[in-house]
Amino acid sequence: MLALDNMLYFARHHQDAYIRIVLENSSREDKHECPFGRSSIELTKMLCEILKVGELPSENCHDFHPMFFTHDRSFEEFFCICIQLLNKTWKEMRATSEDFNKVMQVVREQIMRALTLKPNSLDQFKSRLQNLSYTEILKIRQSERMNQEDFQSRPILELREKIQPEIMELIKQQRLNRLCDGTCFRKISSRRRQDKFWYCRLSPNHKVLHYGDLEESPQGEVPHDSLQDKLPVADIKAVITGKDCPHMKEKGALKQNKVLELAFSVLYESDEYLNFIAPDKHEYCVWTDGLNALLGKEMTSDYTKSDMDTLLSMEMKLRLLDLENIQIPEAPPPIPKEPSNYDFVYDCN
Repeated sequence: MLALDNMLYFARHHQDAYIRIVLENSSREDKHECPFGRSSIELTKMLCEILKVGELPSENCHDFHPMFFTHDRSFEEFFCICIQLLNKTWKEMRATSEDFNKVMQVVREQIMRALTLKPNSLDQFKSRLQNLSYTEILKIRQSERMNQEDFQSRPILELREKIQPEIMELIKQQRLNRLCDGTCFRKISSRRRQDKFWYCRLSPNHKVLHYGDLEESPQGEVPHDSLQDKLPVADIKAVITGKDCPHMKEKGALKQNKVLELAFSVLYESDEYLNFIAPDKHEYCVWTDGLNALLGKEMTSDYTKSDMDTLLSMEMKLRLLDLENIQIPEAPPPIPKEPSNYDFVYDCN
């Protein structure tokens, strides 16, 4: 009976809003029509649950809503605001009759979040609801999923463990691709001359390291044919880094911390070494990671940890996105045409 009283009050005292809801529903497809009678009954039940109507007073309850003391028919007015919210949310969700319970869950969350702000009047409550659209609720849910507490829950931890091997394989392939592109290294002798270069790159089948001396620093990639020496990956025994490298132990070798951090060596058969000093920390991480990956060992560089954190965080956010009622195209969008000019490009000079 309470639900019928609410419906009658809404039709009599908010006639324009009632007519608008009826007309909107009559103009929708049958499957998208919001059932006004069922919605009113379920909404009335929900409001009674939220406000604990019919329950005995509790000394432990501290909820107080001053807005209900600003109108003689506050509950009916409360219903009128919420039934309009329900119709609006139904439309935003493009819901069908099968989505009825989902819509009610969203509406309940909207009402609860608005009441948490303790509005002083029904108008203020209505204003708060306007800022809690379905889109905004999705954003709030996403933000809450991403907080630290959610990431410690068992399902999230299990998802992270499941995704990590995929991300690590992606990082591994990126490192190996970079080794295939190759890098130019400087030769640093005991006389501290830095005017000689050599180039090293991995073969496309990941079975051979090609390397050789260069007269000058190359402008791009150096082809495999021009690199005279080869080292089969199968002959590599270990990758050594830092002060343990042979060329860092030699008398007169440069032992500054900056150089030690960039030094690494490849140990192969007959206790021979191929010694490297990377041009920068990034290349050092790429090469040590790539070489360890070739040997089936763990990639432990700071660069790998950073990539893992970034990619894992992005993948987790994508996996946890609420894609309800969002159509994902099967084919990628077309690549736009190139602009007629590039005058908009910033000139760094």
